[in-house]
Amino acid sequence: MAFIDWSSKIAVNVTEIDKQHKKLVDIVNELYSAMTGGKGAAVMGKVLTELIDYTKYHFATEEKMIVQYKYSDNNTHKSEHDKLTKQVLDLKKQFDEGKMVVTVEVMNFLKNWLGEHILNKDKLLAAFLNQKGIT
Repeated sequence: MAFIDWSSKIAVNVTEIDKQHKKLVDIVNELYSAMTGGKGAAVMGKVLTELIDYTKYHFATEEKMIVQYKYSDNNTHKSEHDKLTKQVLDLKKQFDEGKMVVTVEVMNFLKNWLGEHILNKDKLLAAFLNQKGIT
C-alpha cells in the first residue's frame, strides 16, 4: 500500500511537472515501504539523498519554466523552493548525525511537504503555464 497515492487531485496538468512529481511521490513511498517493513533506518540515508537530488532537479525545471514564461510570482515560488530544500537538507543532516529515525511524523512531514507545495504553489504555476499553452 502506497503512503501517497497519485491522483488527479495532485496532478497539475503539465506533463513534465507531473512526471517529476510522480517520481518524488515514488521516492517518499519507497521510504514509507522500507519503514513499514522495518528497514527504514537502512535506506533512510540513501532515500533522503535521492530525494534531495531529485528535488533540486525538479525545482530547477520549474524555475526554468518560471523564467522562460515570465511567471509573475517567481520570487515567492523560488523562496518556497529554497525553504523546502533547506528542510529536507536539515532532515538529512539530523539523520547523518544520528538524531533522527524514520517515524510516522517524518513520513507525515514529507507527505505534507510535497502535497502542500503541489496544491498551494505548483497548481498556480501550472494554471499559468496552461494559459501559455504548456501542457
